[in-house]
Amino acid sequence: MNKVLEFLKHNIGRTLGEYAPPFSRFLNGTIEEAEEGRLVMRFRCEPAMLNPAGLMHGGVHASIIDEMTGLLVASLNTEHLYVSHNLYVDFFGKVREGEEVRAEARLVKQGRTVINTECHIYNSEGRLVSRGVCNLVNTGQPKVIG
Repeated sequence: MNKVLEFLKHNIGRTLGEYAPPFSRFLNGTIEEAEEGRLVMRFRCEPAMLNPAGLMHGGVHASIIDEMTGLLVASLNTEHLYVSHNLYVDFFGKVREGEEVRAEARLVKQGRTVINTECHIYNSEGRLVSRGVCNLVNTGQPKVIG
């Protein structure tokens, strides 16, 4: 088990806190479950996350998906740093201010060059509101943490 996965497991029920970069702190997700190849977190829709219609902005959906898939890949036993290569998002429903969403990311296929992941976001009623597929590419650089 690498250090990222150990950290996630040790901090179930908490946010990433001071160890998170600024944008991750803005999203402020709470870790629910963490295992190799699977990560579940909760996020609250704050006023700064709203679009003009008063719903969670599509860019926030995409950011949560990118956050989740990046953390998921960081928690794998890899030697190198992987970064998002592309991100495809489908939007199915709405999230209102103050509502909490549950994001579930999972590993689809792990190669040496590309790792394919997916993430589903569910609203407080358990309905799927968005889904994303993200391919992360091997940079060839050693992992910073893990």
